[in-house]
Amino acid sequence: MDFDLLVLFYLMLMKSYWSRLLSLVLVLVIGLVGCAGSPDSLTGDYRQDTLTVVNTLRQTLELPQDSPNKAELEAEARQKINDFSARYQRNTSVLALNSFTTMRTALNSLAGHYSSYPNRPVPEKLKKRLDAEFKQVEASLRRGA
Repeated sequence: MDFDLLVLFYLMLMKSYWSRLLSLVLVLVIGLVGCAGSPDSLTGDYRQDTLTVVNTLRQTLELPQDSPNKAELEAEARQKINDFSARYQRNTSVLALNSFTTMRTALNSLAGHYSSYPNRPVPEKLKKRLDAEFKQVEASLRRGA
């Protein structure tokens, strides 16, 4: 009888041990996966991210309409716009910067065109305006604004 109680006690103890160990492992895995960094394509350095997005958008806008990888680059441009907006729209350290407000205006214009006219080329008038805004963003970044 004592042996049966001892085995039962041992099994209950092991069940508790394995349950706690499994819980700890799950917490660690979930915690580490959640802290794995940002899933977007940006670094978190506002200045560098802004210049990267500007360069990507310029390359996309300069492509000829019949370019074989135009759709692929436009999809990348849309993703960069979304990533940039998601990362910096609530970042209080950049909200008041001239470069950010100008960049946001340019991104909203281009995103609006892509969503309203997905199969049409970007008009020259919009390209010229975006280029002027991109130059203004770069100038603001050089000044530190």
